[in-house]
Amino acid sequence: MAVRRGKAGAAEVKRYGRHYTPVGLAGFLAAGVVRHLPEGDVVRVLDPACGDGELLLGIAGVLGRVRPGVAVEVTGFDVDGEALGVAEKRAAERGVVGDWREGDFVAVAGEIPSGSFDVVITNPPYVRTQQLGAAAARVLARDFNLVGRIDLTHPFISTFPRLLRAGGVMGLLCSNRFLSTRAGANVRSTLGGALKPVEVYDLGDTRLFAAAVLPAIVIATAERGPVTCRFVSAYRAEGATRTSGDTLFEALRSDVDSVVEHGGKPVAVRVGELADRDDPAQPWRFSQHDHDWLARVEAATWKTFGAVGKIRVGVKTTADAVFIREGWPDVEPELVLPLVTHEDVTPWQVGQPRTKVLYPYDLSQVRRTPVDLTMYPKTTAYLESHAERLKGRKYVTDAGRQWWEIWVPQRPGLWAVPKVVFPDISERARFAYDRSGVVVNGDCYWISLADIGDERLAYLMLGVANSALGLRFYDEVCGNRLYSGRRRWITQYVERFPLPDPRTAAAQELVDAVSELIEGRGDPTAVDGLVERAFGL
Repeated sequence: MAVRRGKAGAAEVKRYGRHYTPVGLAGFLAAGVVRHLPEGDVVRVLDPACGDGELLLGIAGVLGRVRPGVAVEVTGFDVDGEALGVAEKRAAERGVVGDWREGDFVAVAGEIPSGSFDVVITNPPYVRTQQLGAAAARVLARDFNLVGRIDLTHPFISTFPRLLRAGGVMGLLCSNRFLSTRAGANVRSTLGGALKPVEVYDLGDTRLFAAAVLPAIVIATAERGPVTCRFVSAYRAEGATRTSGDTLFEALRSDVDSVVEHGGKPVAVRVGELADRDDPAQPWRFSQHDHDWLARVEAATWKTFGAVGKIRVGVKTTADAVFIREGWPDVEPELVLPLVTHEDVTPWQVGQPRTKVLYPYDLSQVRRTPVDLTMYPKTTAYLESHAERLKGRKYVTDAGRQWWEIWVPQRPGLWAVPKVVFPDISERARFAYDRSGVVVNGDCYWISLADIGDERLAYLMLGVANSALGLRFYDEVCGNRLYSGRRRWITQYVERFPLPDPRTAAAQELVDAVSELIEGRGDPTAVDGLVERAFGL
């Protein structure tokens, strides 16, 4: 969502998802929209979150250059009246006819007649569920037929098919999360149904956008029938050699892969087509998969990680400053447990945790069972000294919990059981095996041996995940990339990882090698070849 050129407060940005649309990015999106816009004497353009009008002015400018004489009528909505005033003034200075409406577009979208616009171009507010609030998210999900975790982008996009006339065009700038996350199925469903994407750009960590989210551009048409979609990605490639003197925007429009310089860093631009997208539950990826390789891996797959054991996220306190510290002098020590974070996890092994967590649960119980706090007077005093902050987490007490509890404590009785642990975010896989009984922090995931059932099967999982095959599988099938080449290793991806038949001699050899690596011996470079052999590759 664009806002006036000035400084918005951090709280305002977080609450309303307000971020500038840079001029260059607005022009690139506008030009893409016009490429697919049918001829006509009048073009009616909507931006439902127009801010200071940069996208509306961008498309009016492009139309003025490539289709002189065409009348452009713009409509801009925004909740920020001051920004809307700036947009109106800027449009008037450029001779652009505008209709400026202050208010919540989502609340009134149903009152706008169908087919009112030739173009919808927007950078909708990116506000996640935790900022929206659970109650508001439930209402939006009900009213707009959305499922799972949503952000404010989802209801905006769901209105566009009805508002566009036949042959109309949507130009969308949003977070690239919708391409690969489970929650993005809402957007993928809309864009695979009533709207047909014709160009998709995953702009990755190019830092074209000031927001913390990684951006994507989608250009889609209100057409019937299948449409081939151009798919381009751009991510920084540290150490890569530049292959083109093009600017980043020129490379994005090229028909060939290249490495260009942007912001003083090499950026790899990959050009292809979007793969089949009939199933919105599946991530959007390049159609240039090595289908033969994937088919061979699938043919040799015995089970997936998700079929072998439940993948759980670590504890989430929602008050880390209270529950997590390096030193705990003032509470009963039996309630303070070592806490492994992403900093402590390396491939194969978990290092000595530097922090500890105050964990007020009965470790003899598999399910969450709070301790009797009256038995722990020092801990009681400590928690009461932070009562104002802890009691401010209304969602804890609304869920029938004690105000001093951790929000997500996971399964207390399983912490002492050996487990596979891996960080949420890491450039390469870092799957480790822990026998120490540490608690796992929320920046990591874990799979308990109680679910896996066989320690050697857990070793097999580590071997596959930490291998070159595992990395290639991730990039081909999951592919959620962040800044500087980092990847997301979350449940919906890791549960898809393949396992070869553990009964084969090749798999047993791999397990033996992993066993030595867990004990601090062995040669990690041998793992890649052993994994290939286990899959018969």
